[in-house]
Parts: sequence; structure tokens; C-alpha cells
Amino acid sequence: MDSGLSNENPVVYLKKQRRLHIKDPEYPMQSLEDLRIVTEESVEVDDDKSYVRITFRPTVPHCHLPNLIGVCIYAKLLKSLPGRFKVDVRVAPGSHATEASVNKRLGDKERIAAALENPDIMSLLN
Repeated sequence: MDSGLSNENPVVYLKKQRRLHIKDPEYPMQSLEDLRIVTEESVEVDDDKSYVRITFRPTVPHCHLPNLIGVCIYAKLLKSLPGRFKVDVRVAPGSHATEASVNKRLGDKERIAAALENPDIMSLLN
């Protein structure tokens, strides 16, 4: 029987205690850190240049939610960081079948702003 999940048995890793966790949209009992979609090593912060980049890695190359995951990360950063920071969220190179198109969409600030106004997406984020 097909459950409709991209990855029916994701590996869950131990998480560090000091994080603000973002829930995975497909596995709401797990955070993106639990699934190693986002790791400490995938976070770049340049305080002097007011720049933050998160590079995430979907659990499988054919994951159907990379855009939503990226929007969730982006929204959490906007809520957590001072307004002076420029935020860049990207799929890790070679980690997704449609990496270029996902990164193009995540780089489109108007598309991100529209997604953050969508009530369905906002209910998922909250």
C-alpha cells in the first residue's frame, strides 16, 4: 500500500538542545535538524555583511516538498533575525532532482513574500 510519503522511513538523528526547531512539513513530529535536512555545517552567517545562508538537503532527491521546506526555513529566519540581515535559502548542490528550479524559486523574493501571505502555508508554519 502506497502511503504517499516521499521517504517512508527517514533516518532520525539526535538533535542539539539549543536550537529553534523547524518542523518538517511531511513528518511534523520531526524537525529539519532531526532529519539532517539542515545541519549546523549548512548554516553560514556573516554578521559584518548582515548575511545568512542556509543550504538544506532533502531526505531524498525526488522529495516533493523542497519549495515548502525552503519557505519554512526562510520564514523562521525572518522571525528570528534582526531585519538588517539578507537571507538566502538554497538546496544543496546535487541533493535534489530539480535543484536549479527550486533554487530559482527560493531566490525569487516576490514569490517568497506571496507564499508567506498564503493562509495555508502560514497555518503550517505556525
